[in-house]
Amino acid sequence: MENCEDSLEFTIHSEDAFYDAVDAEAFYNEDSEIIYEHLKNRMVLKPFGDYLKRYIFRSAGFSGNYADVDLKEYQRYIIQSFAKTNTPKSFVESTAKLSALAKNWLTQTSVNRNIVFLLGFGLSMTAEDVSAFLIHALNERDFNFKDPSEVICWYCYKHDYGLSKYLQLMDMYQKLPYKNSRALADATIGLRDLFLRADDEEDLLRRLSEIKAENAGMMFSVTATSYFYRLYQKAKEIIARKYTEDAQAQADRKAKEYLSKMNHSLMLTIEEKNRKAEMIRRSAKVYTADEINEADVEKFLCCGVPYDGKGNLLKFSRSTLAKHFSSKRMSRQHIHEILAKRMGADRFDLITLSFFLFAMSDIEDNKVRYFRFVEETNRILEDCCFGRLYIANPYECFLQMCMLSDWPMGAYADVLERSFE
Repeated sequence: MENCEDSLEFTIHSEDAFYDAVDAEAFYNEDSEIIYEHLKNRMVLKPFGDYLKRYIFRSAGFSGNYADVDLKEYQRYIIQSFAKTNTPKSFVESTAKLSALAKNWLTQTSVNRNIVFLLGFGLSMTAEDVSAFLIHALNERDFNFKDPSEVICWYCYKHDYGLSKYLQLMDMYQKLPYKNSRALADATIGLRDLFLRADDEEDLLRRLSEIKAENAGMMFSVTATSYFYRLYQKAKEIIARKYTEDAQAQADRKAKEYLSKMNHSLMLTIEEKNRKAEMIRRSAKVYTADEINEADVEKFLCCGVPYDGKGNLLKFSRSTLAKHFSSKRMSRQHIHEILAKRMGADRFDLITLSFFLFAMSDIEDNKVRYFRFVEETNRILEDCCFGRLYIANPYECFLQMCMLSDWPMGAYADVLERSFE
């Protein structure tokens, strides 16, 4: 049986399995096959309940293997901790018993953010603990410093305050007047730094007043949106260049076919034939990024995913990797929603676009390309408060494995196609 510490280190296990796969001699000849088998048979998407059990296991000082502890022990710990911290079972009125809610939290694959914030108070978590749950257990962004509720939660965790203090500060915030402030348009990291400098409650509320705007709308990350537009524009430039190269290659073939056909003709001189062939070559269309639309980007970023009879991508529920990749593909509809500002860009949007740019780059050394991808992507994610690449997340592991192959986009497409067979 694996020891206690090993059983808790999801990341270490995932890293070991990752390097076992990419360092295998067969990886260079059978990369897509190895990646697919690794994802299907070795990558297990850890449910939220496992992260919660792991946290309680450590906090309670249990011994042995966290998976062997009876569920009732975990439930009992939650109930006792909520009573000790005087934390209610829900942010809103609920007729459910805490024991039943605790069982759900311990067995669910995922929960909404508010449950994590509630557990943060009930289990006396630090701000760092809650942050880890948001990023790794939910695969979502870190604290949203444009959301006053999350800012106040963060402040309370940081200062060891309970839910009663959170409710008090929220009530004080609600009574603040609206301002026509442009603070919400600031970069995410700028707002985070703004609140990190708060000296006390009065200073916190003063800073919160700067982001209280009437009809503020949906609080999308300005930083994430900015990065999305930038990466998306670069992706369109790459696709335009690829279309131009394909058009030029097609024109070259036509020119060669023309010269071959006219080789024995005496109607034109050699100079006239060559001039005509050159005209054919020059007729190749030169594409610009402005001509590339959401459907073009979908074709590249969803390569390998089959289309149905109506021209739409097949649902990922038909893929053997559905659990790993659900809600993570860059379809034309998804892209349009972000461009139309009806939804914000998430971490997986930025990771996928970054992957595409490096996969299509002219960096020939696989390891150099991989480490540059990881370094640049982590920089972007940290700027957006999204957390660094997480090797224990199957989708992020998949992209990193593809990046180490000789032809990243080829491996990417092959694995996706294989999953629909």
